[in-house]
Amino acid sequence: MSELLKWKEKKGRKPLLLEGARQVGKTWLLKEFGRRCFKNVAYINFQNPRQELADLFNGSIDPKRIITMLELILNMKISPSETLIIFDEAQEIARALTSLKYFCEDAPEYHIATAGSLLGVFLHKDTSFPVGKVNTLKLEPMDFEEFLWANGRENIATFLKSNLFETALNEILSDLFKQYLYIGGMPEAVSGWVENRNVENINAIQEEILGSYRKDFIKHTDSTMAVRIRQVFDSLPAQFAKRNDKFLYDTVKSGARAREYELAIEWLLDAGIVRRVNQVSCGDKIPLKSYAEFSAFKLFFVDIGLFRCLAEIPFEVIARKSAIFNEFNGLLAEQFVLQQLAHHTLFYRTGGEESEVDFVMQYGAEVVPMEVKSGTNVKAKSLKLFREKFKPKISVRFSLKNTRLDNDLLNISLPNIFLYEKLLSYSSEKCVK
Repeated sequence: MSELLKWKEKKGRKPLLLEGARQVGKTWLLKEFGRRCFKNVAYINFQNPRQELADLFNGSIDPKRIITMLELILNMKISPSETLIIFDEAQEIARALTSLKYFCEDAPEYHIATAGSLLGVFLHKDTSFPVGKVNTLKLEPMDFEEFLWANGRENIATFLKSNLFETALNEILSDLFKQYLYIGGMPEAVSGWVENRNVENINAIQEEILGSYRKDFIKHTDSTMAVRIRQVFDSLPAQFAKRNDKFLYDTVKSGARAREYELAIEWLLDAGIVRRVNQVSCGDKIPLKSYAEFSAFKLFFVDIGLFRCLAEIPFEVIARKSAIFNEFNGLLAEQFVLQQLAHHTLFYRTGGEESEVDFVMQYGAEVVPMEVKSGTNVKAKSLKLFREKFKPKISVRFSLKNTRLDNDLLNISLPNIFLYEKLLSYSSEKCVK
């Protein structure tokens, strides 16, 4: 919401493109933004449009004509300063997307926002979508801090942000953390949990969301591509169950080759359903992106709750007080960390035990290695060897142990991950080499 407010007041504002996976809350957010910040909202859904709306974009897409026709069809006055125009599922009518170019060039005074579950997919097709004529934002599933807010525990988040190393709330936070591992951050699942606290209902909601993803494979691709997308999609639990240093095509299908499934993976990425983390070849040079090895990567799911449902991990496993992540060799913990740090570009580094770490991130002019441990046993050679070899200013270890700073090693308890930015800033100031 704060980013939308910035966009509203931005000088040189362009039409907005809000991307994100299906059912992360894009439509609700834009409507709520319109309710809070505008006098009225002109909402058009192209998924199942009224015939006159569909026909509108068959003719001229001059902004003046579109505004005039929308006023007549919707029976409302559209004001440049007081009306938010929402094109929802705009990828269904390509010329609606094309019209944004002309709104940008000829009618920039209008506030127009576009959303769609498969915008990323359609923008990579042969469309006339105008590059450079829109502002873009991406909506992610709710993170753990937002989950605390939804459960009425914003007071915990607020208190800990001013008391970074306090441990008195650990037990309460741990219970909420385990709930989040099962439920994840899809708004409908979180809402269902807050309302009735029934794990079976949550599983049904998640199954329905996964089902909608599978329907998209069939609806928006040909039969061959749909099969390949589904094979990659269904292989993700098996990818996690094996301790691989990169995505293995043979796990998708015996004898499978990269060229057969590259487009399927790109489709899932464009749809926002999976995240890709590339391997990086160095540990002390920036920009890290320059050293990314794009042929070696791992795929993670958009949401840990949906992944748990896809992998059929029962609530009883999540609820155990020890070895929460053992079923997937700690990779479920990596899925959690990646989702919480989704606004950062993360890489990973392998190479045997020598300097191998789960994630590597660029933080300003520094390289920050991050190790993710699945429990309270944090003994491992990999991060130690990385630190000895590359001598980073600050290193991070996520685990179930208490949050603390040990010289240049920042230990962050997994349930405290929403404090990451403040902890890293604090630790960087303390650790001057």
